[in-house]
Parts: sequence; structure tokens; C-alpha cells
Amino acid sequence: MAAQATEGLENLKLEATNGKATNSSAPKATEKADAEHEDSDDENEEVDGATEAGEGAAKKKKKRKPRKKKKGGAGGAKAQTAPPRVPVHELFPNDTYPEGEIQEYRDENSYRTTNEEKRHLDRMNNDFLTDYRRAAETHRQVRQWAQKWIKPGMTLTEIAEGIEDSVRALTGHPGLEEGDNIKGGMGFPTGLSINHCAAHYTPNAGNKMVLQYEDVMKVDFGVHINGRIVDSAFTMTFDPVYDNLLAACRDSTNAGIKEAGIDVRMCDIGAVIQEVMESYEVEIKGTTYPVKCIRNLNGHSIGHYSIHGGKTVPIVKGGDQTKMEEGETFAIETFGSTGKGYVRDDMETSHYAMREDAPKVPLRVSSAKTLLKSITKNFGTLPFCRRYLDRLGHDKYLLGLNTLVSQGIVEDYPPLVDIKGSYTAQFEHTFVLRPTVKEVISRGDDY
Repeated sequence: MAAQATEGLENLKLEATNGKATNSSAPKATEKADAEHEDSDDENEEVDGATEAGEGAAKKKKKRKPRKKKKGGAGGAKAQTAPPRVPVHELFPNDTYPEGEIQEYRDENSYRTTNEEKRHLDRMNNDFLTDYRRAAETHRQVRQWAQKWIKPGMTLTEIAEGIEDSVRALTGHPGLEEGDNIKGGMGFPTGLSINHCAAHYTPNAGNKMVLQYEDVMKVDFGVHINGRIVDSAFTMTFDPVYDNLLAACRDSTNAGIKEAGIDVRMCDIGAVIQEVMESYEVEIKGTTYPVKCIRNLNGHSIGHYSIHGGKTVPIVKGGDQTKMEEGETFAIETFGSTGKGYVRDDMETSHYAMREDAPKVPLRVSSAKTLLKSITKNFGTLPFCRRYLDRLGHDKYLLGLNTLVSQGIVEDYPPLVDIKGSYTAQFEHTFVLRPTVKEVISRGDDY
């Protein structure tokens, strides 16, 4: 503003030189101008400006009303709501979704960043990456809202449905029309695993479980667009006593992602993760516990419409010499525990998925035939849970569902638990091994 005021005074000096006003007596020049140009609106406006020059030309400019900034999201589009209900393709109307975190390859692969051939291959993957980035943006917006919204005293059913309704809204696929879930929406059910339960728990119908202040809850959900699944998880606590447990998982996940890359062996990634995880300990109620990796839980590759693409990423050192390859997508997830560091099946099953290699066998139970047809049309090989079948209007389907499991057509995924009284935590990110760089597509400001 100071610069603008100086410019206004210089203009007045120039006018004085031309005989319109005198530099020493601006008010007198004003009176003369009023007498000579009584009927001229334009001249009056000019003289008014000169009159105000005694107080500084900038003062007049301050009176101008500032332009109102458009409210909204990216590119001046709509703003997101709470709970999230505006589809992300409306927030990013040109389908130009944010990139994830870019990490350059190291050592013998560092040439890839500038290599023309690799850059050409990278440009060929735009459609593939657009779907991933749209799913990732959905995940970020939903989870960041959820982290503020979730509070002790809420039921797990309320939390799960709040997250899932938001994902469906933001992907633009409510999933109530036949086959809509195949186009986009939930990549797999919302896992809400508490305390010693590490994974694969979501409430079934009638579940009355309530989140408590002292609980450690893993929130693990997937989002997909056209079968490109973003798998990401975080842990929520309300008592700071668990901070070191969460830090151990967060830091070991990031260390594993940093180590990952084209031609990197799985065993090397697992060794790095274990080293970071086991450098932590946590004190709970006067007892200090070393944080252990849950050795029989792993990260994994992700395929098209397949949450587990065939390769596993261990979180402990071992002899797996399998290598990561260019173009693959992985989810690195780490689990820390104050218990044994080993999980087993327990509690009521909620997660299911149709097997990619499902055998074609005759089904004698009519409810199994009806259910299989519905699963194929609505989920394909994407995981689902019982609440999703309820939502589609299925009733008394357990006999048919159990028949499909026993016939090897559908796989069940029971909850996985460590010893009672222990606490487990999890963090997870999805990344793509692009030809030129590693893109952590699910990265956000939160984790």
C-alpha cells in the first residue's frame, strides 16, 4: 500500500507542472477547478481525487471493496462437505487428481528418473494412474474426515457405515444398482480391529460393540476405481500412552516403503521393517513392553480387482528372495504388538471374497446359487462382508454363504488376534513402481 500512495503523489506533482494544481496548495487548486468546471462530472471526479491527495491517494484506494474469493475445492470447484458427500470428480473436473508422494529410485535404478525410454513408458500409464489417484484422493478425504469424527462412545457399526457411505458418495458409485460396486466404491470392507485383534474385523448385523477411550483401533479400508484398489490403514487412539506403539508402526511402514523398489528382494524390506519396529518399546500401566512385529502378517502386491496379487512383503527378516518388478503395485503394511507377535483366527467371520480360481462345481443348495450370482454381479473378486449382503436385500443367506466357502468358491477371512490383553497397531500405504519413480499414491498430510 505504501508503494501505491507514493505513485499517487507523483501523479499530483505532474498535474501541478501542467498548470492544473499547485504542489503547495492543493485545496486552492480545487476551488479554482470547481469554479471553472461546475457542470463537468469528469472534471469534478478528477478534482475530488486532488482534494484527497492531502491525506494521501492510497486512502481512496483502501475504500475499494476487495474481490470476493470463490469458495471451493481444487481449481475453484465445489467444497467438500462433512460428512464427505461431493464426488471427487466434481472437485477435480478435468480428472487431474493429485500425485502421491514421489520417491526417486536409488543405486542402479537412479538412471530411470531421466531416461527417455522409461519416461515414454511412464506417459503411457496415464489412464491407469488416473484411476489410482482418484481412488487415493477419495481415501484421503474420507479418512481425514473420519479421524476428526470418530470418538469414544460410538458404535463400530456407526463408524463403519459412516466411512463406507462416504467412500461410495465420493467415488460416485452408491452400489445399489446391479454391478455398480464393480465400477467403483469400496475396495474391501472397513476393518475396525480393536486392541488384541489385529485385522479382518468389521461388525456384522446386530453388533453392539462400542469404542472406548482406552481402545487401540486399526482402521483399514480400501477404495477402488475400475478395479484399481488403494489399500491404506491407520490406527486411532485417544490415550497418549500408546503413542510409541503407533510411532513404531508408522516409522517401520515408511522405512519399508523407502527400501522398496524395482529388483529389491522382499527379505531385505522385511529386515529393514523389523529393525525399525523392534527399536521401540511402550510403557502401559507401569509395565514396559518391547514392540514386536506380528511375524505372520504381511504386506502384499495388488492386482486388478484383486487385493492380494500373489506376492507378499514380510515384516520380519527371512529368506524370501522374490523381487519387486517394474509396473507392480504394492501395499506395505506393518503390525506392531505388545503380545506374542503372532496371530491366529478367532471370533465371528465377517470378511469374504470370491476366489479368482473358483472351481465350477454343481451347487445343490438353491440359496447358494442365488448368492453366487449376486456376488459375481456386485463384487466379482473384490472382498465383501455380510453387511453388504444385507444392504443388497439378501436374507437368511448364511447357509448359502457357508456352502460357497465349503466348495472353495468363496474364501472366508476370519479376524486375526494376538493374545488377550495385548495391544496391536497398524499403518499401511499403497505405492506403484512406475518406470521412472516410485509413487506412494495413498500418502497424505495425516500419515
